[in-house]
This record gives sequence, structure tokens and C-alpha cells, in this order.
Amino acid sequence: MAARTRRTRTRIEKDTMGDVAVPASALWGAQTARAVANFAISSLRAPAALVEAVVRVKLAAARVNARLGLLPRRKARAIERAAREVLGGDLRDQFVVDAYQAGAGTSFHMNVNEVLANRAAEILGGRRGDRSVDPNDDVNMAQSTNDVIPTAMRLAALELAPPVVAALERLAGTLARKARAWDGVVKSGRTHLMDATPIRLGQEVSGWSVALAASAARIGEALPELASLGIGGTAVGTGVNAHPRYREMMVKELARLTRVPLVAAPNPFYAMQSLAPFAALSSTLRVAALELVRIGGDIRLLASGPATGLAELRLPAVQPGSSIMPGKVNPSMAEMLAMVSYQVIGLDAAIAAATSGGQLELNVMMPLVAWDLLHQLEILASGVRAFDEKLARRLDVDRDRVAFYAARTVSLATALAPRIGYAAAAEIVKESVRTGRSILDLAVERAGLPRAEARRILDPGRLTRPGRA
Repeated sequence: MAARTRRTRTRIEKDTMGDVAVPASALWGAQTARAVANFAISSLRAPAALVEAVVRVKLAAARVNARLGLLPRRKARAIERAAREVLGGDLRDQFVVDAYQAGAGTSFHMNVNEVLANRAAEILGGRRGDRSVDPNDDVNMAQSTNDVIPTAMRLAALELAPPVVAALERLAGTLARKARAWDGVVKSGRTHLMDATPIRLGQEVSGWSVALAASAARIGEALPELASLGIGGTAVGTGVNAHPRYREMMVKELARLTRVPLVAAPNPFYAMQSLAPFAALSSTLRVAALELVRIGGDIRLLASGPATGLAELRLPAVQPGSSIMPGKVNPSMAEMLAMVSYQVIGLDAAIAAATSGGQLELNVMMPLVAWDLLHQLEILASGVRAFDEKLARRLDVDRDRVAFYAARTVSLATALAPRIGYAAAAEIVKESVRTGRSILDLAVERAGLPRAEARRILDPGRLTRPGRA
């Protein structure tokens, strides 16, 4: 049935609540139309990785249910063909439900079911909305939102997390190479943002590298639990309406489709009640973001200037830094990385709150956790890659500036303490700060050390290694 409503052709579809007008051109149906009307909240839609993950579950279910003799093979083949079209990049404009929607993701889930059902109906020679392939009885056979969506979330996270690990490892590698190249560059250390004993630039940068490698490892360690799937639990974990072999066959089929070593969750009730594995992964992303903010901030400090800051590091110029100040160059890539990292930290807080918000057999906050987690993974991978390629690899050092500060840090006097005592060394520091005279001159004058010996004791390079004067 077709009608004209505000110049838009529509068809009438039915669901359990009655008739619904649906745009004639839409592959989605009645339940999606209700969700579109109810949840006009944002411009955000399901991430592509989540769409693809749910579609893979549908493809696997069609195959398994056909093998079990429960779904006619011609319908299964049509559902599979429709799923392959989506996985190939088609029909993406048909997934229209807002990210903020009914709990558990039922609206988005039915959006996928309806699109695949209507497209499969067309493939079989029918028309959209004729129910020759039913979104519930056929596409959703032996499934529930409550096991499909957390399974899809796991599959999507397992797809998007490895690029984050790889990006962090590459950045760690870039910094490790810089650390080796700069191992002979002695600079002033700084604690509390004040002068400290000398350190080699390579030593300082090696700490950054190891921090990021450790962050990558933490993320990797959070992934195996996500490979434990609750699919087949259907509504509450009991597997009602699913064949006894369905669960095992689904896990094997999804492993074939994704090429990821997946297993059936030892306890399907835990897999459906708890979002803790997603919170655990998110927390590792938060820790990585905290390290990135810290390291990016250090680079910004060390590169500040060029005339009135530390200016020990030289940043590559990637774009003009000001609309009014000619020639200004800003640490744009480090600023971007900080913003990405702050967003990751904020999303982790939302995920943590949502993870605690489950009740009994289900946590209905899955749509929020899915969108936030996948967004974290996407922006962190992209942000770290861009920072690595456009800043870290092209980062340079002003050796003269570094040497200037290294020779003048008043904390050189630390090396005098074993010889003349802490209190006497402190007096030399105070005198140096007050008068501007060098620690070397004051050590000779006030401590009575021969100049050659004082020079040896106060050599900045020697102070970057363990030992006493």
C-alpha cells in the first residue's frame, strides 16, 4: 500500500503495536520508524564497526539455522547475500537509529533485522515490507538483542583495538629510535618544573617509549576476555528458542567469518549480565590517554619558545599557528593528541558509570557503552598515528640550547654534597641563585676545591650515571 505524505511516498508496515507509515524508499520497517520518531536525540548513528559486527552475527545465524534445518535454505542464502552487500559497503544509509535510544540496543538491532529482511525479500523477488522474509522469525531466529548486541560489541572491539595497539607500539618505536640517537645529549633534568640534576635526553625519551609500549601491552591483555561470546544465550542466558547445538555452531561460524579465535563464554549468564570486559578495555585506553597527555605535555614544554621558552626541542611546522601573529608555529599535533586523550578519558568515565548500571539479567546501557568504546578506539588509533607521523618522527633537538641549560642547572651542586656536605652545598646553590655566579666558581671559592677537581665533579655528563664524586 502506498500513500503521499508531505510529498514523501510511504508504505504501511505493521508491527505488534499496529500500522506504521514508512518511507517507500527505506529498507527498514515499522520498528525502526518508531525509533526514528522517538529518538531524535543527536546526529550520531551506530559506528560502522558495530553495524558490520551485527550483520556478521546475522549472516552466521542464517547459515547455522539453515544447517540445523530450521531456516529454509533459499531464505538463508538471501539473508546472507543481503548481509554481504552491507559488509561490502552498500546500504549504509539505511541504519538510521540514533546512538541514544531504547535500552539494550533493541531499536538498532531491529533496524538491522528489518534492513536485511526487506533486502532479502527483494532478492527473492518480493517487495519491501511484504514479510516474505520476516525480520523476527527469519533474520532474528534463535537470537535476542540481549545476546546479539554484546556479542557484536565484542567483535567490533576486537576489530578496532589492534590498530590502537599497533599505533602505540609504532610511536614507542619512534621514540626508542630518538632515545638511541640522543643518548649522548646531556640536558638539565627538571623536577617540580625546577632545575634538577642532569639527565641525558636519550634517557628521558626512553622513559616515554617504555610508557607507551606498556600502554600497548595493557590494551592487548584486555582483549582475550572479549573473545568469550555469550551468543546463544538468547533472552536471559538460558538459550530459550535456540537449538541445543546453535551456540557452539555460532561461535565456530563467527570465528571463521572474523578470523579471530573466539570461544563460547563458560558462563553465558555472566556474559549477558556484565559489561565489565568493556570497562576493562576502556580503562586501559584511559591509562594510555593519561600517558599521552603527559608525554605530549612534556614535548610542548621542552619545545616552548622559540625565543622565550625552553626551546630544547624543535617541532616540525605543520601549519601556521596564528591568524594574527605572522610566522608563529604552534605544537598543533601535541594539542590534538591532548584533546583526543581528554575525550578518551571522559568517555571512560561514562562507560564506567554505565557498566555499574545493569540490573539482574541485563545491562540496558549497551548502546552507550558500544558507541563510547568504539569511538575511543577509533580516535585514539588515528590520533596516535597522526602524532607519530607528523611530529614524533620529525622531532629534533637544539644541542646548543640543551648544553647551555645543562651547564647552568644549580642542581649540579648535588654532586658536591658527598664531598662538602648537604648544608654547604645548599649555601653554594643559594649564592648562585642570588648572584648568578656559576656553581663551579663558587665550589672553588667557597669549598676550596681545586678547579680541575671541581670541574670533574660537576661534569654534567658524569652526573647522568650512577656513582659518587
